[in-house]
Amino acid sequence: MNFTNCTTEASEAAKPKTVTEKMLVTLTLATITTLTMLLNSAVIAAISTTKKLHQPANYLICSLAVTDLLVAVLVMPLSITYIMMDKWTLGYFICEIWLSVDMTCCTCSILHLCVIALDRYWAITDAIEYARKRTAKRAGLMIVTVWTISVFISMPPLFWRSHHSISIPSECRIQHDHVIYTIYSTFGAFYIPLTLILILYYRIYHAAKSLYQKRGSSRHLSNRSTDSQNSFASCKLTQTFCVSDFSTSDPTTEFDKINASVRIPPFENDLDPAGDRQQISTTRERKAARILGLILGAFILSWLPFFIKELLVGLHICTVSPEVADFLTWLGYVNSLINPLLYTSFNEDFKLAFRKLIRCREHT
Repeated sequence: MNFTNCTTEASEAAKPKTVTEKMLVTLTLATITTLTMLLNSAVIAAISTTKKLHQPANYLICSLAVTDLLVAVLVMPLSITYIMMDKWTLGYFICEIWLSVDMTCCTCSILHLCVIALDRYWAITDAIEYARKRTAKRAGLMIVTVWTISVFISMPPLFWRSHHSISIPSECRIQHDHVIYTIYSTFGAFYIPLTLILILYYRIYHAAKSLYQKRGSSRHLSNRSTDSQNSFASCKLTQTFCVSDFSTSDPTTEFDKINASVRIPPFENDLDPAGDRQQISTTRERKAARILGLILGAFILSWLPFFIKELLVGLHICTVSPEVADFLTWLGYVNSLINPLLYTSFNEDFKLAFRKLIRCREHT
């Protein structure tokens, strides 16, 4: 049931690109690809070479960087070639492999964001207990689960596409000839993870906001006693936790500062009037909200247009031109460039590790 066309088909309206246009598009996409490779490689190198970053939560960040690096190495270059040539020239077999790797790696990247959000949710809402459960083995199990789900989402088309007559195709695009699979793949790869991420970060923010408020109370109590054990007790009483129990890899490291108050000597606390404490708490809440807004905003803006298009085209509600399809696909790929920036740039340990890597390169 084709109700309308989202765009005019390429065969009816699109004009051939000029050489200049092709060069500009190719240069832009090649720049995105190169930056994606460099940034994700830097994250992997930083975690691998910095002992302080050898934490379970950082293993999830590292696995996300590996996945996004695979997108940059295995998926983006062939997409650039395809767009530049205006037709597929690499044959049926390479086309099948490329589409499968594309779907698997992009789905895996999205699902990594989901397990990172889940890890942070447990870390801030069940800190004392989860600090014991947050192991390298658990992180590894989460990574294996993510890859397994990604494979199950991306592989089914291979079973029916392989029955088509094998010829030299001029196009290599995801086919939308199975409505049930379109719903299964789009919901499994994006809509369900998006819903889960929104719920988790909503709860993380409200848990952090509650901890900020309790932080003020615990600091007020600690002012009345110089006993450091009482400060630690009040920390546990308000369900806060020591900095070492919460991953410093999180872009939500503002949440960690709740616990840093335990280490502030009582005489410093006496200098803070109640109004100042409230202002600091409000400022940190706003900063935490901005950080979470950046994470969610970048993810939604990158992938939501692509998956809306996939669902509408798969349900035969509308069609799109190849140019629009390419633009939306690359908008999704850009998320692999943004991820290493968002998931490391708010963390001082990562910043120090990156500076160390840069100094090492300058000396070599």
